[in-house]
Amino acid sequence: MITVVGSFNMDLFIEAPRFPAPGEAILGKNFRRAPGGKGANQAYAVAKMGVPVAMVGAVGQDAFGDEMVANLLEAGVGTRGVIRRDTVASGTAMIVLDATGQNQIVVANGANETLTAADVLANRDSFLRSQAVIVQLETPMDSVAATLRLARECRVLSVLNPAPFAPVTDALLHLCDWIIPNENEAAKLSGSEVRDAGSAAGAAVAIKLRSACPRVAVTLGANGVWVDTPEFTGHVPGFKVAAVDTVGAGDTFIGAFVARLVGGVPVREAARFACAAAAIAVTRRGAQSSIPTHGEVEEWLQRQG
Repeated sequence: MITVVGSFNMDLFIEAPRFPAPGEAILGKNFRRAPGGKGANQAYAVAKMGVPVAMVGAVGQDAFGDEMVANLLEAGVGTRGVIRRDTVASGTAMIVLDATGQNQIVVANGANETLTAADVLANRDSFLRSQAVIVQLETPMDSVAATLRLARECRVLSVLNPAPFAPVTDALLHLCDWIIPNENEAAKLSGSEVRDAGSAAGAAVAIKLRSACPRVAVTLGANGVWVDTPEFTGHVPGFKVAAVDTVGAGDTFIGAFVARLVGGVPVREAARFACAAAAIAVTRRGAQSSIPTHGEVEEWLQRQG
């Protein structure tokens, strides 16, 4: 089992030929909404991999909250740890997609901002039943720190996805068994630019020295991931696909990666599987709706040879 502590956001999408300049209004098309949020996305991805998963987070007492919780339940995610707030709206993300599939996102955190350390600690039983705990930075830092401390107390594998980036203390990083940033987050954590696998390798070393965390994976989008662990260190290439929507690709990678790790799969194989899951996801629209099942990823990998 895996416990995910993190955010819920209802994603509101508009497609546009390009991103508008400041003060400019342009015409878009194909407005739609879909359940998202980094925490909920990662929990959904774990469930799609066939691994039991529980979600800890907060939503409002509103239609968006109802829909987001129901979507996780339908996927098989345990939601007893999800708190309903009647004084604040559910988190919402406004997403503009350009013609290349890239995105710009503005998030109103809403109920996500209300998740407290006490809320996390109330889920100790879930942590004790888990093999891994995943947390991101879309909830208050007190709740993130409480998650990592509780995972350490319960002797559970702790995974930090430092996204969206926010300043973090070395003490917090010391509580992590895995740190999984993307290029931009790795650059900010390490103080060195990340452009490719070679520079990701240097950043991973710097992050390990800063954090004393034994395992770092720097995701590189379509270029795969650089992994630095005692078991394997090296570049795991990505897969070339025609991307239509990159929203949720990183969350798909993390959910699939950690699901494979708790299943006893070697790090390099787990990373390749997760790269494949993310590659499939970017060929589909939406965050959670784009995430493939475990079986779909296996079949896709077989076709890649």
